[in-house]
Amino acid sequence: MKTNDYGLELKFCAQEAQLRVTGGCKIEGYASLFGLPDQGGDVVQPGAYRKSLEALHSRGGSVKMLWQHDPAQPIGIWDEIREDAVGLYVKGRLLPDVARAREAAALIEAGAIDGLSIGYRTVTAAKDAKGQRLLAELELWEVSLVTFPMLREARVAAKGETPDAGLWRELAQAFDAAAAELAGR
Repeated sequence: MKTNDYGLELKFCAQEAQLRVTGGCKIEGYASLFGLPDQGGDVVQPGAYRKSLEALHSRGGSVKMLWQHDPAQPIGIWDEIREDAVGLYVKGRLLPDVARAREAAALIEAGAIDGLSIGYRTVTAAKDAKGQRLLAELELWEVSLVTFPMLREARVAAKGETPDAGLWRELAQAFDAAAAELAGR
């Protein structure tokens, strides 16, 4: 079963130095940033997650941590999810008994994976004068670790990077900048 089977939209986000891996299993950072347009022209507004998070909390539900939006591949637990002035903050842990979670930790620490993405349903949205979709209320279902982020301003940072990982990160940033320039033409 695919995420699209549930009518969910996907919003990719990565925030430089925002997602951190500690001890190979604990991660934290921003899964969504307010006020920044993504590559699709969507802008998440402050307060967009409030009702969804309140409803989940009241019924004892949880937002799932998935690998690449695949509902068949949960890789961890989000222990804390909250909205603040910056965006949607998440803190959780990869489960070391899950093979894909161990792979995800290794890929993050090496700099090969550096994105977060949300799976959600739009409850309320409007278009602004620029044609951007302003997302005012979202029903949050999951936050995934992903390869390709939709919101370029966000990147994963692994704690304790090696110099080689830093070199690869610089190359990836240069590639992203070139891709953004080409997309703007």
